[in-house]
Amino acid sequence: MKSKKILRWYDPILLTLMPPLAALLIKFLMSTCRVIKVIGRDRKNDIPCKSSERSIYVTWHQRMSYFFYLFGARNLTVMISRSRDGEYAARLAGWLGFKSVRGSSTRGGLSAFREMIKRLKNGESTGILADGPHGPARVVKKGAVVMARSLGIPINPIVWGADRCWVLNSWDRYLIPKPFARVVICYPKPVSVPSTARGEELEACRRLLEERLNEGSRLCDLYFGRERPWHRARD
Repeated sequence: MKSKKILRWYDPILLTLMPPLAALLIKFLMSTCRVIKVIGRDRKNDIPCKSSERSIYVTWHQRMSYFFYLFGARNLTVMISRSRDGEYAARLAGWLGFKSVRGSSTRGGLSAFREMIKRLKNGESTGILADGPHGPARVVKKGAVVMARSLGIPINPIVWGADRCWVLNSWDRYLIPKPFARVVICYPKPVSVPSTARGEELEACRRLLEERLNEGSRLCDLYFGRERPWHRARD
């Protein structure tokens, strides 16, 4: 039996109050951070920045927090699950400046994927968590490369690192920059997927995107002296 989205009696109240307050807190926290270096600045300048210029932006789930702040003003469309937690996430995303399509790999994923394709065809841009929402960590799923193949749009990977972060003991060691952290942003080289890519060729594109996201993350982290962990700490 498929699980249903079950809202509790107090959820309507929390759904009204929490997302705008959380969005305000996130914007304030991230606004105190200072970007001190941009790796791949020339590639950044080539990335479409208007809503009429469609693009596929991809990052790791671990690096989602600052990505959402960085791209909130671009009106991206993101895919969010139909679960109860997803309802909160969708409301929060809306307050941060994103549009959402509801679905996941376990529920409504195909219809959500088709809706993302439709919106890209209509000129919108999308934001995708390459390994989200549940991992495995640092393993790119095929959704982004299939979208890119279908529409002939390059995939633009983007990652960041900071000198001071909270590191959660989640499946991917989720990162949240601390107030007044120094931030490095990396724009790795875009990944183009041929319209004829199938099988091993499509897998090669997926691996290439994975390599570029990992290398970009490593460069950002090593700027501050050490690579961040991305596996859950063992007891």
